[in-house]
Amino acid sequence: MKALLCKKTGGIFDLVLEENTLRSLESKEILIQVEACGVNFPDLLLVEGKYQVKPSFPFSPGAEVMGTIKKIGNGVEMFQIGDRVVSGTIFGGYSEEVIGNENNTFFVPKNMNPIVASASLLTYSTAYHALVDRASLQKKETVLILGASGGVGTAAIQIAHHLGATVIAVTSSSEKASFCKQQGADYVFHSEPGNIKENIAEITHKKGIDIVYDPVGGELAELYVRTLGWNGRYLIIGFTGGEIPKIPLNLPLLKGASLVGVYWSGLVKNDPAKNRKNYALLTNWFEKKAIYPTVTKTYSLAESPYALSDLQQRKIMGKAVIVV
Repeated sequence: MKALLCKKTGGIFDLVLEENTLRSLESKEILIQVEACGVNFPDLLLVEGKYQVKPSFPFSPGAEVMGTIKKIGNGVEMFQIGDRVVSGTIFGGYSEEVIGNENNTFFVPKNMNPIVASASLLTYSTAYHALVDRASLQKKETVLILGASGGVGTAAIQIAHHLGATVIAVTSSSEKASFCKQQGADYVFHSEPGNIKENIAEITHKKGIDIVYDPVGGELAELYVRTLGWNGRYLIIGFTGGEIPKIPLNLPLLKGASLVGVYWSGLVKNDPAKNRKNYALLTNWFEKKAIYPTVTKTYSLAESPYALSDLQQRKIMGKAVIVV
């Protein structure tokens, strides 16, 4: 089978499409014939050698696939050959076949397009885990979402809006601002500092933000910590800005605030039952169209490096998908 392979840490365009052979299945594993694979920021970090998981070379990026089960390993109880599923794989998805684990594999939501289904797992599970499990979001709270036009950002906008929060999106252009409004944002700010503190004070009647949702990190993180109100929660999702910020700990102390780590892969590993329950709820919302993945670009398997390049250059709003 063909796969887009990374043979060394380096540039996106060092990836090569060639024949590859997968290892034998281990207990609780399944072999999936891939139809589509969501494109996510961790894919880029894997190729660059900057992600916390470092697979052996050669490997294929791709953490979120939709396809049909072709073979099952020992101990698999929930699925059969021929089932159509979505699966979180960490890596391996930019290929015609990938090995997934039963613990992080789910039936495709009813009546969902395969391409859209491939964009339904990683970002929405991350956003739900962040806002509900980690931040205990309550109706009418104010949520400020950084990097709001990207995959985890748009998922967070939709989920926070559906749960009755006031949603403030932070993004970098008027086009992206309009896109965030379409996803359910109540207010949109430009990512340059400007008058953000004054605008937030006006929106929140000087109470401050209840939850900051940050997949970006970078030099502006301290500014957004300062926007938190009493008992605020700062959700640390990732560092797409490249820089891991250093936050003065007196800031959360004086606000009675919390800096909260969000690591969805950790949930999958440590509490798979909770993860399955979360995705079952998301599936229900997908089927009702209460929330729904927004796929704005598709690429062929051979075009995958261009997908990663567009992601790196912040050209993708919502989600991009590799169609195999």
